[in-house]
Amino acid sequence: MMLCGKMLPCQSREAFVTVTSYRSGIMDAYLQHPRLEGKAVRIQSLAQLILMLDALLDMEYCPGSPLPLVAGEEGGSRMAAFRIQILFREHYTWQGKLVWQDEDQEAVFRSVLELIQLIDEILAE
Repeated sequence: MMLCGKMLPCQSREAFVTVTSYRSGIMDAYLQHPRLEGKAVRIQSLAQLILMLDALLDMEYCPGSPLPLVAGEEGGSRMAAFRIQILFREHYTWQGKLVWQDEDQEAVFRSVLELIQLIDEILAE
C-alpha cells in the first residue's frame, strides 16, 4: 500500500555531473540525467545544479530501468566527475550518495545542504 506524502525509493534517481571548472560556488559543468534523453545540460552554479535536479525529480515517476550515464566530452578537459544518487526525497530533505568518480570515493548525504557542502569541499581543494 502506497501512502501519499511518503518517501519512496526510485532506482532512476541518478544524475552524472562533469565539472570543468569551479571557484567559490561558480562552476562550469554538464548535467546528465535519464530524463534529459542523452543530452547534457550546461550548469553554471551549485544553486542551478540543485534547482535542475529538483525539477527533474518532480518529473520522476520511476519508469523502468534508467538510461546509462557516462562522462561526456563536453567542454574538453574536466576537473571532476560525480554520480549523484538520490535515494529518498521529501521537499529538500534529500538522502542519497555522492560518488566522486575520479577518486573512487563516495559519501552519503542527508540533505540538499549537505550535498552542496560535499561538492564544494571536494572542488575547493
